[in-house]
Amino acid sequence: MKTVPLSELAVVIRSKNAGPYELTLDVLFKSEEVYRFLKSIGFFTRELMAELYGLPIERIFHIIYFDPAAAVKCTLQRPVVSGSPGDTDIYGAQQHAPLLDLKVPAREA
Repeated sequence: MKTVPLSELAVVIRSKNAGPYELTLDVLFKSEEVYRFLKSIGFFTRELMAELYGLPIERIFHIIYFDPAAAVKCTLQRPVVSGSPGDTDIYGAQQHAPLLDLKVPAREA
């Protein structure tokens, strides 16, 4: 199956704090068609996010497909509490990097 980097299909890929203990990852797609295809095959899963972020699956709290925005949202536990010693990204704004090169299945024409 042909794959495409997620960054080619999304208009926005971002991360941010969802409180001091959690991060939210957002992917907003350029095309509703691509979004619906990836949703239909259940591409974004807790297992995928756990693998990408090197976390146990129980630390991936939610994967939400949001049809009105053609978006996917994932909430996960921060590896380090925001602002605590060892935190290198207090706002959680740089945690989306593993998603940028993620290869996703290309929809067959």
